[in-house]
This record gives sequence, structure tokens and C-alpha cells, in this order.
Amino acid sequence: MTSPTAKISPVHVVGGGLAGSEAAWQLARAGVPVILHEMRGVPGVKTDAHQTDGLAELVCSNSFRSDDWEYNAVGLLHAEMRELDSIILACGDAHQVPAGGALAVDRDGFSQAVTERLQAHPLVTVVREEIAGLPPEEWDSVIVATGPLTSPALADALLGLTGEDALSFFDAIAPIVHADSIDFDIAWRQSRYDKVGPGGDAAAYINCPMDKAQYDAFIDALLHGPKAEFKDWENVPYFDGCLPIEVMAERGRETLRHGPMKPVGLTNPRDPQVKAHAIVQLRQDNALGTLFNMVGFQTKLKHGAQAEVFRMIPGLQNAQFARLGGLHRNTFLNSPKLLDLQLRMKARPALRFAGQVTGVEGYVESAALGLLAGRLAAAERLGRTLNAPPPETALGALVEHITGGHLAGPGGISTFQPMNVNYGLLPPLEAPRVDEEGRKIPPKDRGRARKRLMSLRALAALKAWRDAA
Repeated sequence: MTSPTAKISPVHVVGGGLAGSEAAWQLARAGVPVILHEMRGVPGVKTDAHQTDGLAELVCSNSFRSDDWEYNAVGLLHAEMRELDSIILACGDAHQVPAGGALAVDRDGFSQAVTERLQAHPLVTVVREEIAGLPPEEWDSVIVATGPLTSPALADALLGLTGEDALSFFDAIAPIVHADSIDFDIAWRQSRYDKVGPGGDAAAYINCPMDKAQYDAFIDALLHGPKAEFKDWENVPYFDGCLPIEVMAERGRETLRHGPMKPVGLTNPRDPQVKAHAIVQLRQDNALGTLFNMVGFQTKLKHGAQAEVFRMIPGLQNAQFARLGGLHRNTFLNSPKLLDLQLRMKARPALRFAGQVTGVEGYVESAALGLLAGRLAAAERLGRTLNAPPPETALGALVEHITGGHLAGPGGISTFQPMNVNYGLLPPLEAPRVDEEGRKIPPKDRGRARKRLMSLRALAALKAWRDAA
């Protein structure tokens, strides 16, 4: 007996990162055969940041950020993706590690789980090969999800097709420290404001306090330490959500105290009456709890200087590093000009794009675009009409952003830049003045209440879209 899927031509997915893996999963779950092309695993082929050939490898942080769907936009995006059977969220939930209010994962276990689930699916074929240039013309449905590390050959081919100048920046990677090298006579475990995360732990972070003299000396070392050099032709418009710590320090000596090193919501149990001038936090990076990454400490310091500078942090004076920080190139399209609402390239509609290459920023946002690209491609392959989710949803708001939600600068020049999901991308609602029981909401709490209303509206709209699809 002939299988019903035997007559359905496969969709090709180029790139086995978060977005490509999610796209492949959504296609297969819809009954559409998938050929997933991944160049990692080919002898002699590698990227500047990946260390394995596993699908959905996490190359920077191991955090999917806040899991709070009521009051945080990325938590809302988590909830929407769970409603749509996201493989990334399912494997993330199965391999979470303590991280306060965030969803953080054991990066190796997570990647292995995604790889195994995709390889085990009868409609998914994983092919280890590099697509060096544009996909062949005979591939009539392709999702390009090559991410920020798109191979030069493919990037050059896309530029030739679109005629657009490259838009690129550099992402910075934070160091990872062996937990047993941290001095717990100085450091302590506590989540900010003792917030309990999805793993039920209110002490998920390790905190290293600094007094003013220590902080000032550390800032001086950051400012004067040797940095990675860039060639004249390389433009470096860093994305604000992933700034190297030295770039933040260059913006003002107090910048870090109001950013990743802010001391609020934390109390040193050894001296509760003394408030630290600044605090460095480390977040668990693997399920065993043996590795911790330095939160917000993306760096472009040269490797030789990193250990010396970061060992100035009290509690890390004997730190042993499992991975030092570094930089990798991140290329993205001018999506508002190049892509339609189906995430297809206007100049060649057989090509869809997903992930960071479209101009979203962050693991979850990248996977979310893969999820949508997979569903849109599946509907098209099956002869159905499916539009993107409404803009009241976090998913729909991301599509709106990358396909036209930016503003033009002086002279009409595009100001399109990568963006994390946030409530500012969703249609606004007026802040409520009373709660569901009719009680008056204080003015200081109305913004928070408005976020919850927007989240409730988003989930209702998402479920209606899903059920009508």
C-alpha cells in the first residue's frame, strides 16, 4: 500500500540550528517530508562558534530567558510555542536547569534530545552537506535557516540575488566557569529577589560581590585590556541586547552597575547590612551543576587577557574556565524589503527564511520564526492557505516587525535592526484601572496589569488562529 506522504514532495530546510530544527519538526508533524541539510559534521567544515555537530546547538548562553508568560514577552512567546507543539520548548522543558525565573537548559542534553527526535521521525532525513550557494532551482520549497553564521558562499549568493548590501554585526560569547573553582567563602547562591523559576529553585544564581574599589579596578582593567581587532572593512554595529562588556564599560563607568552587574535584589548572607557596590552573577549551564556562565559577560577581550581580568572578581580569583569568551559574525537580511508576510523572498518565492538571518534576535525568537516558516511551508505544500498569526500574538508581532515594523531614518534609509520580542511590538492596550474582582489598581501597578491583559489577549488569539488553521 502506498503511503499518503509518498506523493508529497519534500521541503528542504537548510541549517540545523534552532530555527531549522523547529521548521523541520513542524513540517514533519504536518505530514510533509523534510530533507534537513546541515554542514556541521562534514569533514573540514565548521563555523566560528559551534563546537559540535549536534542539531540545535546553543553557542552563546544556555538561557531561553524569562518563562513568565503573564508579564514577560519572551515568556509569552514560550507559551505560544508550547501551544503549537514546539520541539525546542519541549526539549528545553525536559532538560531545564535551575535559573531563577528563566528557562535555562543543559546545552548538551538539549541538543542531543532535539537531534534524536528529528533523526527518529520517519519523515525527516538529515543530510550532512554544505549548500554552497543558492539552493538548486528544482527545489521548489526551501526554508533557509542558516542563522547568524551563514556560510560565505551562501551569503554571497543571496547578496547577488537581492542586490542588497550586507547588514551584519558581531555577537559576543560569555565565558563558562567550572563551579568547583568558585570560592564560596566569598560568593553565595541567590536569585534576584529570591524569585522562584520554572525549576522551583529560588537560589539559582551564584553571586560575586564587589566594593567600590574593586569595581573601579575591574572597570579600568576592562577598558585597558587588549581587545579583538577588526579589519577596516568590517562594520561593527553591536546589537544592544548582546553588547560586549567592554563596550558597555566604554559608555560610562557606572553603566555596568545598572546593567549585568546591578546589585539590587540580592543580600550577602555573611554581611546583610552592607550593600555591595556591584555584583557579578553566574547562571548554571549544565544539568550536573558543574558549569556556570557569567551572566551578561559577553566579551571581545583577547583570550590571553580574559582569565587575568575576570579573576579580579571576588570569588573568581581561582576560577578555571571551561570556555573563554569570543566573537562571531552575525549576518541578517534587510527583511522588510526582501521578505513577504509568508517569510518568502519576493525575488524568489521558493525560498523562505527563518531564524536570526531574518532579523530577530535571541534563541526563542529564532526558533519561533522556524516554527512559523515550517507551518507556512507545510500549508503551502498541502495546498492550504495559512496566514501568519495575528499581530496581537507574540509570534505575529515578530513577523510584523521583520516584514515592515521598523521606521525609516533620514532620507528614507532603512533603520531595520535585530529585535528581541517585547510588548512594544504588540498592538497596545489601555492600562486597566481595576482588576478582575473590581478592585482599584494603584497607578504604579497598571503597567504590569496591562502586560497581563496583552498576554491573555495574545494566547486567546493564538489558540483561535491554531484552531482555524
